[in-house]
Amino acid sequence: MKPRFLPFLIMCICCIRLTAQDNYEIQVYESETQAPLTTMFELHSNVTVIGFKQDQNGVVADNLAWHETVEITQGITPWFEIGTYLFLSANPGSYAPAWVGDHLRPRFRAPESWHWPVGVSLSLEAGYQRPRYCIDTWTLEIRPIIDKHYKWFYVSFNPVVDYAFVGQTHSGGPQFSPDVKLQFNVIKQFGFGVEYYGGVGPIRAPYSVNQQFQQIGPAFDIDVSEDYEINFGYMFGLTPGTERGIVKLILGRRVDWHKKKKAPVSN
Repeated sequence: MKPRFLPFLIMCICCIRLTAQDNYEIQVYESETQAPLTTMFELHSNVTVIGFKQDQNGVVADNLAWHETVEITQGITPWFEIGTYLFLSANPGSYAPAWVGDHLRPRFRAPESWHWPVGVSLSLEAGYQRPRYCIDTWTLEIRPIIDKHYKWFYVSFNPVVDYAFVGQTHSGGPQFSPDVKLQFNVIKQFGFGVEYYGGVGPIRAPYSVNQQFQQIGPAFDIDVSEDYEINFGYMFGLTPGTERGIVKLILGRRVDWHKKKKAPVSN
């Protein structure tokens, strides 16, 4: 076996035993990773405008809740990056920001030198969430990412598999949560399209449609420059097991440490 396949083989072996994506980081991933010596700072802001007014399975009601996620991603090599997450929630009543949890996410991608017809990467995200805000506390997410850029069109498919080490879904085993994004680029700096987020439940025994997580909505991407990114949209819930309406906004700032100039030396 050629060495270039080893990163993907190692990740798959480690994740043979692997919850739908929570409403903190609502995003379909691209296969591209951060370049070495570059850092991406992102703020994910999501407001559940039509959510659950009663607690669900011990999780606090999220109607009119405000969720914030601070994400920092550091490029290590041309094909490897590491991301960290801080989750916060402000719920009706006090609206005082509360700590929800933290995650760590390494990601590998197929280098451009392989000349594959599509972009491919593999993300592994693990961490802890407080039981007041999530039915599972210690979780692991394995996210393959397959995407393709055309001149005016972009598509990304994330066939996500989740596993809860501790929590209510642990006994059900690995769960399947597919995410899809279709985007049309009107101009280079602006695109609009549709994002879909699913959660069908355990792979070996999927939930009924009414219990599944099914969410879809329009989304817009604005690349102010190569260093600033904006994504916003409105997600509609399609099933009783899904929040009916969520407004989301992602603000991203990329810092290229190669460009940092040294301060002039005074005489």
